[in-house]
Parts: sequence; C-alpha cells; structure tokens
Amino acid sequence: MVVAPASAAPAGRVLGYVANNGGGVSVIDTATNTVTETVTDSGGSSPYMVDVAFDGRRGYVTNIRDNTLTVIDTPTNSVQTSIPVGPRPAGVAVAPDGGHVYVTNYDGGSVSVVDVATMAVTATIPVGPNPDGVTLTPNGLFAYIAHDQSSPSGTVTVLDTTTNTVATTIAVGNTPTAVDVTPDGSKLLVVNKLSNNVSIVSTATNAVVGTVGVGITPHGVAVSPNGARAYVTNSNSGNVSVIDLASASVAGTVGVGDRPISVAFTPDGAKAYVTNFNSGTASVIDTAALAVTATVPVGVNPVGVAIQFVPPAPTKLVAGNAVLTIRLLGFTVRGLNAKLTETKTGAPVAGQKVTFTTVKGGKLCSANTDATGVAKCDADVPLLVGLGTLLQGYTASFAGNNQHASSTGHGSIALLAGGASSVRVVVGRR
Repeated sequence: MVVAPASAAPAGRVLGYVANNGGGVSVIDTATNTVTETVTDSGGSSPYMVDVAFDGRRGYVTNIRDNTLTVIDTPTNSVQTSIPVGPRPAGVAVAPDGGHVYVTNYDGGSVSVVDVATMAVTATIPVGPNPDGVTLTPNGLFAYIAHDQSSPSGTVTVLDTTTNTVATTIAVGNTPTAVDVTPDGSKLLVVNKLSNNVSIVSTATNAVVGTVGVGITPHGVAVSPNGARAYVTNSNSGNVSVIDLASASVAGTVGVGDRPISVAFTPDGAKAYVTNFNSGTASVIDTAALAVTATVPVGVNPVGVAIQFVPPAPTKLVAGNAVLTIRLLGFTVRGLNAKLTETKTGAPVAGQKVTFTTVKGGKLCSANTDATGVAKCDADVPLLVGLGTLLQGYTASFAGNNQHASSTGHGSIALLAGGASSVRVVVGRR
C-alpha cells in the first residue's frame, strides 16, 4: 500500500457525537445536520457523557450502568475497547496532549486517570462526594471537578495532574454540575444547578470573581472557541443563556428543545449544538444570529455532546488478477480489479471510484467499488502503449474523500509464453 502525502489528503469532517442515555452514540455530520450512524457498545447500554480527543482520532464515552469507559476510533466510528473505571462514571475529559483521560466516578467519589497508551487506569484519586463535570486547563496542569451536592455549599475540586493530588477546593454555588475553562486558561465557568447561576472563577487565584444569573436549573456549559462567550443550558427553562464574559452578563437567550442538558461548539464557533433530553433531539444554534437553525433527531434521552474535526480513515487498496488478450491492433486487459478496505477495521469501502492506470500514468479504466469493496473493469489498450509498458504492471488508485483517505495498489503483469490470444496476468502486491 502507498498512501498519498498528507498535503493531498481530503479535508476530513466535523462530526458531533451525542451520547444517548437510552443507549448508543449518535454521529452528526455538521455539514448536513444529519445523523450518519449510531455507534453502540455491546457492553454499555447507557452512555452518559461524551468527549472526543483533541486530534479527533479517539472518542471516549462513560457508561454509567456497567462502570466502563468506551473508546471509539473516530475516523471509522468503531468501538476500539472498553475500560473498567469506577462506580457510575459520569464526566470525562481528555488532556490537551491526548495522553490521559480523566473520568469522574459519581458513586465512587473519585477520578479515574486512564493512560491512553496502555488503555488502562493508572490512578484512582479520591476527590469527594458526587463528582460530576470535569474539565482541564489548556496546559493540562490542572483538572477541575464539580461536585453535584450542596452541603454546606457547592464545591469544585482542583486536581494537580502532575502529582494526581488535590491542590485545593473552591466554594461556589448550590449543586455545581458542569465546568469549562476559557481558551486562554484564565477563567473557569461553573454551573450551579440549584442556584440558577454560573460562577466565574479566576484560575490564577482559585477565587470566584463573578456570578451571573441564568435560567431555571442550568445544567451544561461551553465556552466559545474565541473565549468571548459561554453558553449555558437551562434544563427547566427550555433555553440557553448566552453569557458575555467581558461584562459578565447575559447577552441573549435562545429557546431550544425540552430539557436541554449539554452544549458544544463547532471548531470555528459558528454553530452550537444542544442536546434536548426529553425531545430526543439536538438543537443547532447559529451563534451569529442567536437563533436555532436546525433540529436533529438523535437517540433516546440525549445527554452529552462533543464536536470534533475528524480526519479521513486510512485505507488500503489491494490489486487482484487480470487476463491479457492480444488483439490485432492492440491489447485487452480483462478483469482488472482491486479491493478497497479501511486499514484499521478491514471493512469494505463501497461506492467509491477506483482508477486503473499504467505505471506511466496512462488511464486504462475506472469502476466503482461494490458492497464488498471490489472494483472491476476491462481495458482496451492501443499498440502504441507498448507491451513493455504493460509488463511493468499497473496501478489502482483511490483519490480519497472526506471520510476515507486516498490509497494506491500496484499489480505486476507477466506475459506467459505463447500468448497469442489470451495470457494469464500475474499480479503481485505491495
């Protein structure tokens, strides 16, 4: 297999991943606002939250019923593995360098630290009752964990990720559930569910520097990629509060579906996706217009959402066998074929164009892959191409698209003795 240079690769896709509390992860193509597939884990019937690795190559889903973390290979959207964590895992966050994943264990009062290289828990850190939402600073040095409890006041644990120890605890509002950090790392946003407000915390001092009232029973929060605004879902108001972080005030309110839970932005900040638990939908907000422009049906009781650029899945193209027929004025190569599959999963890639050429680049023929990933065609070749060129073999090429990366396969052609009408072509692989 020969893979095209990275500079020639297609752009990839921006995908939304919605974890449905009723089971399965809905994958939304944000270009079309349609669900393209649903990823399921046979061992995990109830994913609760979802986050996707920084480079888009892995996604992580907590399964609250079976106490596992499901790992998804995002280019192929296939389950890679499931990792045992603590009791009732809830929140999940990926370190900026992609090396570790942090999972809050709601009933265990702890955080599981997963080493991505080994896909195993390397540390379990006690943090206190009901740990829920979790986020990390952009430099990855600290993790912030919201505790879904109010007595004597709501708290956020600050975890030193270098030592995996608790650095301090921040007093916030009543029953904090969700947290997010601004892109510059200077502010922490904390949603206080039963206070109906959001605490703004200085990460330099770990002190609350502002409080913004929002809707009824806020649940989720996400800071825009440019750091200017924070979107807060109000689960009992059926809307989203848009907070201007410079003035620490609500700049607008957007109505969405029934019981909004979580929110996430596209990388360019142009759209925000909100999960609506009772509606079984995701609302798409145009952030410039502050209006819902689409509603996407997803699974049952959607909760967590993450949006990530996902590169195309690597592919391989393997050439098959063909038969060379010598004609009076040229040659006919019959049965040129190649099979296109995903490198990681081995799954066939159907409905894609494969082009067959001589080693010098002269086109022979092209065909689309069938359900098994195989493309076949015959080619009439003029004499001027030359037998010598054909004996050097042929190349099968797939140009690639946003979902699957380009690849090529080479076949060698051997002219058997006495080949007057038909000769067998022997095709090798590389």
